[in-house]
Parts: sequence; structure tokens; C-alpha cells
Amino acid sequence: MADDPLRSNPPSDPAGNPVRRARAMVEAEVPPARRGPGWDRHWRELEAYVEAQAGVWTGAGAGEDPFARDD
Repeated sequence: MADDPLRSNPPSDPAGNPVRRARAMVEAEVPPARRGPGWDRHWRELEAYVEAQAGVWTGAGAGEDPFARDD
């Protein structure tokens, strides 16, 4: 996988990446033996997506209902 851009360009600020923090929480609960073959790539792709958005996280803020509708 030498041509894998996610491996050659890891996220610059893992502590500031909400996906990286989520991964750490999930990995604390899911033992390595239960993780599938695409586990690492899945997380790296999500981390890279957030990095590509220049750190702007558009999810619901604390205390907001992510399923609330405006209509």
C-alpha cells in the first residue's frame, strides 16, 4: 500500500480531530480481535475527510438535537 495517500499524509493535529477522538473511545471498547480487515482504513478515511475540511466540524453542537427539523 505504498501509494496510499492516507498513510503518507497522516492528519496534522490528531488531538484536534473529532474523528480521532471518537476512534480512541471506540478502540477502548472494541478489542483488536473483533476489528475487521477494513477497520484502520475506515478510520483513516474519516480522519482525512475532517482534515480536508480545514477542521470545520458541521455536526450538531453540544446540547443540540442532531435530528431536529426546521419545518
